[in-house]
Amino acid sequence: MKARVTVTLRNGVLDPQGQAIQHALGSLGFEGVENVRQGKVIEFDIDAASDDEARGTVKDMCEKLLANTVIETYSVEILH
Repeated sequence: MKARVTVTLRNGVLDPQGQAIQHALGSLGFEGVENVRQGKVIEFDIDAASDDEARGTVKDMCEKLLANTVIETYSVEILH
């Protein structure tokens, strides 16, 4: 099965890349765009007996490597 992890900075954490994107969009004429936050999406295949097992394993991966839980939040999707 396939897993998708979406990692974003926590609210209140400065996001310089998001600010750069927002500025660039404004420079390109896209007005009214505010509070841009950027993140990352990680997709991979995982061998697991069930969705629950896959979700548990992926959450463990996030806690140990894929997300810095001090400043980032993550969500896990199990896809078929």
